[in-house]
Amino acid sequence: MSLTNWIQFRWDLTRLPQFDAQLPEGYEIGPATAEDEAELRKIIASSFVLDPAWNPSTQEVMETIEPWLERAFTSPTSTCLALRHGVRIIGAAIISQLPEAEIHLSPGPCVSMEYRNRGFGTRLLEQSLTKLREAGLKEAIGIAHENAPATKFLYTKFNGTPSPHDPTPVLAA
Repeated sequence: MSLTNWIQFRWDLTRLPQFDAQLPEGYEIGPATAEDEAELRKIIASSFVLDPAWNPSTQEVMETIEPWLERAFTSPTSTCLALRHGVRIIGAAIISQLPEAEIHLSPGPCVSMEYRNRGFGTRLLEQSLTKLREAGLKEAIGIAHENAPATKFLYTKFNGTPSPHDPTPVLAA
């Protein structure tokens, strides 16, 4: 039984708004390397564990995103983007470039707590959606907790269409 009320977002990648992808000097977004894996896992996990919106369902969320993290570092159709401030990784986003994937943004933009509210989540989402469009996808799908800031403020910026989502797999009887 899911304790988290998930919201699914869909983006029409053929109708994305124009992006201003400028980052402040000293910051960059680019593909992560295998050497980045431990730091990226820490950033992604801490962005959920330290966020009060996720506290009631932290265990469920971590169980949900662990397979996404595994695929990000083992699947050739998944990409992990790293947001860097100098040599330090301060954010990440994992995307699946498979058109038939159930979720393409998994878990979506994650930014260290001390760097939030500066537009970095917006920049990670822009880059994620752009990469998916460049991979030939016409639509992207992501999920978030109904009370998460991404649900309320970020995903709607890019015309994400919300609907309820139940991530519980259907089991055969």
